[in-house]
Amino acid sequence: MYTKGTFKEVIAMLSQLDQNTMKERAARQAADTVWNGARLGVGTGSTVKFFIDALGERKAAGLQLGAVVTTSSRSKAQLEGLGFTVSELADVEQLDLTVDGADRVDSHLDGIKGGGGALTLEKNVAVHSAHNTWIVDESKVVDHLGGFPLPVEVLPISAKQVYNQFEDEGLLPQFRTTATGERYVTHYGNYIIDLYIDPLPAPRGLATYLDSTVGVVEHGLFLGICDTVIIAREDGTIDVKKR
Repeated sequence: MYTKGTFKEVIAMLSQLDQNTMKERAARQAADTVWNGARLGVGTGSTVKFFIDALGERKAAGLQLGAVVTTSSRSKAQLEGLGFTVSELADVEQLDLTVDGADRVDSHLDGIKGGGGALTLEKNVAVHSAHNTWIVDESKVVDHLGGFPLPVEVLPISAKQVYNQFEDEGLLPQFRTTATGERYVTHYGNYIIDLYIDPLPAPRGLATYLDSTVGVVEHGLFLGICDTVIIAREDGTIDVKKR
């Protein structure tokens, strides 16, 4: 017998299962593009987790990589658990391919990333990679960037001043906080201010503004970086879009 709320919970669970199926399809297709000897960058997130699993299967079948760099401790632990040796970005001069997820991606293959808080390392890995592939399910695809808060990593010493500046500009800032209400601290000891302006009125103009703002370490606008997007759709098809 269903108890109160159970029906909604079952629907939510089925929806999550469908989304995970889509993520896994995209991840497996991306894993098939990795070649022997590649110096590979690996991102983080739920879709990338499926990618790492598929990469582990390919390793068991004989795949050997020239180097592996990742953007999170979670991905590092998963990779090492599958027998990969993970290097630091500073120890690899150039990556051949980076595979990562995205929080939003538009028709120009520009995106918003950093929902997990690793935007600074993610962008550093991406710009030092010859090719960047993003793997997403169709819920992440938008006509115009928006529908997701834009993360901005800021120095603690001037975080309040930067916050006030963003507020004066009408960017609807909020400090990211933890489950206990404390300010979220990044891997590099900085804070994140999420901008809730939606949709982003002029992504390139906003990126230029953020790049020139003193106290901003990095932002989650990834413009002109992605080369290929693998999109898993609910009907079971896969779209591959290239810049």
